Amino acid sequence: MLALNPETLKKIRRFRQIKRGYYSFLALMFLVLLFVVGELLINNRALIVSYEGELYFPTYTAFHPGTDFGLPYSYETNYRELKARFEEQGGDNWVLLPLVPYSANENHSTTGIFRPEPPAPEYQHYLGTDTTSRDILARLFYGTRTALFFAMAFTFAVYFIGIAIGAAMGYFGGLFDLLFQRVIEIWSNVPFLYMVIIIFSVIPDTFSIFFRIMVLLSVMVLFSWTSMTYFMRTETYKQKARDYVASARIIGASNTRIIFKHILPNVLATLVTFMPFTVIAAITAITALDFLGFGLPPPTPSLGELLKQGTSNLRTAPWIVISAFGTLVVLLTLVTFIGEAIRESFDPKKFTVYK
Repeated sequence: MLALNPETLKKIRRFRQIKRGYYSFLALMFLVLLFVVGELLINNRALIVSYEGELYFPTYTAFHPGTDFGLPYSYETNYRELKARFEEQGGDNWVLLPLVPYSANENHSTTGIFRPEPPAPEYQHYLGTDTTSRDILARLFYGTRTALFFAMAFTFAVYFIGIAIGAAMGYFGGLFDLLFQRVIEIWSNVPFLYMVIIIFSVIPDTFSIFFRIMVLLSVMVLFSWTSMTYFMRTETYKQKARDYVASARIIGASNTRIIFKHILPNVLATLVTFMPFTVIAAITAITALDFLGFGLPPPTPSLGELLKQGTSNLRTAPWIVISAFGTLVVLLTLVTFIGEAIRESFDPKKFTVYK
């Protein structure tokens, strides 16, 4: 079992007492759980198909051609049509569909013309469709999942690089610290947006979507790790002068042990308070890049792309921008409340008595 020291347990209890942040944390974890099993909720593949006495589970398996279920085509089965067919025929065959039986990139027009359509519960388009007749709820769900998981990966990478370099700068000091300070100052002056535009203008569209997302993540991390080094460097300088570091040196502890076993646990509280706000910065940045057309590669669902559609069709299809903006506000509000609660619970000035 994970053993936590009494001070950490006290901070966790303080966090739980801040109800707004604690309930926001529970709500966000519930959303993450939904995102993990998202294909069971929003997907154009059936959850279960019962055909001729056999059960099929298409959601997480290879696609089934229509011929597998008695349909006259060899491409992937349209499970909505299959369900309607089984209901017309009667018998023991049946199909169980997700709550929203559409994928994020599937075009489904009720009129035969690809255009925005308002919410239509009878067709299970609960938030309507976008400019190419794709279900907005499906694109919102998967776009939010992509943004949140992207932000988590971004935060982990930024913290890993920033903590490693910042701790080394603060602990070793001298020429090493001076050299990296100059490198960071030079690197911080490189324009981020121009680099994104240049890099994505030379990446061919033939590359996979996953590869292009990884390139975008790498570029954002390379231009974002510098701020974390300053916090880590300052805290390491302060902790290096403490008596417990001198005691560790006297008993022969290595530099690696002193940094990771002694200094890092003592500065972790400060770093944790910045984590939710780093997530917010990542979500805002990826949404802004998507809005400008330099973010996630199409047809990847994203909040920024929906906001761009919504602003372009504000009068004719207001449900697009309302859905996208509302989702973004809710997501950022939850993370902000969590960040404020963490900062308050980990803030030593409020709970420490100075003598």
